[in-house]
Amino acid sequence: MTTLPNSKPGNVMSVASSGTLLEVRNLTKHFPVPSGLLRRAKRHVRAVDGVSFALNRGETLCIVGESGCGKSTVGKLAMRLMEPTAGEIILEGQDITALSRAEMRLARQQIQMVFQDPFACLNPRLTAGQIVAEPLENFGMFPGAARREKVAELFRKVGLRPEGIDKLPHEFSGGQRQRIGIARALALGPRTIIADEPVSALDVSVQAQVLNLMKDLQEELGLSYLFISHDLGVVEYIAHRVVVMYLGRVVEIGGRDAIFDTPRHPYTRALMSAAPVPDPRNKAKRMILQGDVPSPMNPPPGCRFHTRCPFAFDRCRREEPVLRDVGVGQQMACHLDEGAV
Repeated sequence: MTTLPNSKPGNVMSVASSGTLLEVRNLTKHFPVPSGLLRRAKRHVRAVDGVSFALNRGETLCIVGESGCGKSTVGKLAMRLMEPTAGEIILEGQDITALSRAEMRLARQQIQMVFQDPFACLNPRLTAGQIVAEPLENFGMFPGAARREKVAELFRKVGLRPEGIDKLPHEFSGGQRQRIGIARALALGPRTIIADEPVSALDVSVQAQVLNLMKDLQEELGLSYLFISHDLGVVEYIAHRVVVMYLGRVVEIGGRDAIFDTPRHPYTRALMSAAPVPDPRNKAKRMILQGDVPSPMNPPPGCRFHTRCPFAFDRCRREEPVLRDVGVGQQMACHLDEGAV
């Protein structure tokens, strides 16, 4: 877990204003697995299986979970970079789930994405200025010399020198390349940005700089982030609310402080207890999970976590739990009674 400065409770800024910008309802993505001589899909990988949450205006909503839990797939589905198997995606009050390609192109002015690898997502044959200007060119915005001035303004906004406009991506450091990706995401003036592990490929000191930049931009521009990460230190630093996923399902949703200070679901508790503690004198009690994560092609019946849960009982093996309120703004999908864990 990355240790970042000023990550104690109370240092994350408050949500700027109320109102939902992005909502997913029962979002599902099953990938077919062809088999047999005719290569027919008899089985499916259930990567995302009925996920629902809402991203509010001016908020950072973080999705966390082990590798393979489906969190990155959720981000791509929300952008319609993948087509969902089922469910709805509501962007600023509009259902974008079934929009045509041309309609979705227009809708993407409202939502953009920052990718994990700051080098792989930049065209090595284009200059940094051409990369940032590409969205403006696609939508015919800021023609002529005004476009170059707009790109220079975006460079300054993300902490880059405008003189770097004519450089190629390989001439920048990893942190600078991620700033180019952020500038490109900001070019069309979206209010929602999906950030898929945006700092995981960066050094720790550079991570802090990029995270601080994202927080400053959020405060200045009123942005909302759907922030996907496996690093609990990063999540604790930047999140307002947290969605915890396990094997394609949401198991807990709550405010940042509630999730980190009083996690309710057994999986969330195990996840938090596994995080390294910076102070060696703090002997935190570990909750060690037994066994491996089940296959998403054949998830267990009932609660998907019951095969590894130390508190599982008969009902857990038969009946799949649904999200229910367990506190102020906190929900959990677990059969355990309140306070029983």
